[in-house]
Amino acid sequence: MKFSHFCAILLYFITFTALSSLIASQTCKNSCGKIPIKYPFGTGLGCGDPRFQQYVTCDEEKLTLTTHTGCYPVTNIEYSSQVMYISDPSMSTCACTQTGKGFGLDWDAPFSFHDDTVFTLLDCSTTSSPIYKTNGADDLDSNTTVIPQCDRAGGPICSFLYSCRAISLLDLPISTCCVYTPVDLGPSFEMDLQKLQCTSYSGFYSFNGQESNPENWKYGIALKYKFNVFNDYPSSCANCERSNGVCGYGGVYNTFVCNCPGGLNTTSDCFFQSSYNHSPRLLPQHTAGNCLIVFLGILFGPNIFSLTET
Repeated sequence: MKFSHFCAILLYFITFTALSSLIASQTCKNSCGKIPIKYPFGTGLGCGDPRFQQYVTCDEEKLTLTTHTGCYPVTNIEYSSQVMYISDPSMSTCACTQTGKGFGLDWDAPFSFHDDTVFTLLDCSTTSSPIYKTNGADDLDSNTTVIPQCDRAGGPICSFLYSCRAISLLDLPISTCCVYTPVDLGPSFEMDLQKLQCTSYSGFYSFNGQESNPENWKYGIALKYKFNVFNDYPSSCANCERSNGVCGYGGVYNTFVCNCPGGLNTTSDCFFQSSYNHSPRLLPQHTAGNCLIVFLGILFGPNIFSLTET
């Protein structure tokens, strides 16, 4: 009975190891390039939170956000404050100005604009852009003035930005610049430069302590994300990550799974592996050897026994 018991244990561990090697390629990673990956983000199908899977992906060690307006490199994620930072290759900065089509978030995306994000519309038409309206009796009134529907506190930002060499060479009047904060984008979070009749836009999320020096501003877009409706971090996921696992999902209902080193999934954590790794040492050496021969015989047939006898 003891021999059968030990054989059953050994066969279990051999099967466990074999399965691990077979699905190792499915292992969720805890980083994408230089960016650490934690819940709710993931590096592949079945990793992270399924709500984020279609928007944030890791391909060739590059983390990317995808919306209906394009693909944007993720530059950093601050997990403590739940903020993700992205860049837009078509965005104008102090170093380079270029035409663009704008930026928008999908209406059902689990993201919103961070309050620190500031958008500046550049080279907008003061005659046809909807962000400008006339203030007067009629269009023929000589006292008619054009009033931009922009953040009035953004005047200095436009002045500093238009002083950049790349933008100043275009010789654009300051009136064609408009600071467009995220709240102005409306519930659809849409910035359509064609509709706004603007050539390009710039976005930044920090003055970097140098308000009057646009060359050192942190250009890009800061996005907030929430774990769920109540913004609660799943306790099961915390236990999984503490055990060197990666949080993921699986099954018909996308229920929680913990992806452990080697590729195996559990419904709790990966702490069990440390005890399993030491279990075979409890087996007597001759018993383990006999069990291994029995297992190999099952796999390869009776010829394996003749090999062991030589």
